[in-house]
Amino acid sequence: MYMVRKPKLTEVVSMKQLLDEAAAEEQVLPRQLPELYENVRDFYVYVDERGLGGLVALHIDMVDLAEVRSLVVRGDLRGRGVGRRLVETVVAEAELLDIARVYALTRLPEFFEKSGFREVDRNELPYKVFKDCIGCRLYPGCDEIAMVRDLAATKE
Repeated sequence: MYMVRKPKLTEVVSMKQLLDEAAAEEQVLPRQLPELYENVRDFYVYVDERGLGGLVALHIDMVDLAEVRSLVVRGDLRGRGVGRRLVETVVAEAELLDIARVYALTRLPEFFEKSGFREVDRNELPYKVFKDCIGCRLYPGCDEIAMVRDLAATKE
């Protein structure tokens, strides 16, 4: 049986291991353990009989903008809808919080398109570029694609 839920603090080390594996494959940016503990409430995890199978975070930037970040799915679960479940979980939370727009920076835009996101120019996210991107080791040569899903339109 599987479950998507908030993580336990005792799972943070396992979350970091999943993130480290994905970062080594250049799927996501690396995260430090203290950062994960500080932001653990941003995360949801997918858990199955083998343990932690995936994770994602909803990081709120502003009153009307939040980032879907650190989406990782264990290798044996890829292509089985786990990533979609995780993304839909954080999108539902964003809707509950009346956040108008969620975005992701990704190297897999096709995945996010299937989840209702559309590609945008990174300059549409100036807060993100100023706050996080400038300090990133990949800046300014980042190859991630900005994807946005407008939620206000789905409420009408």
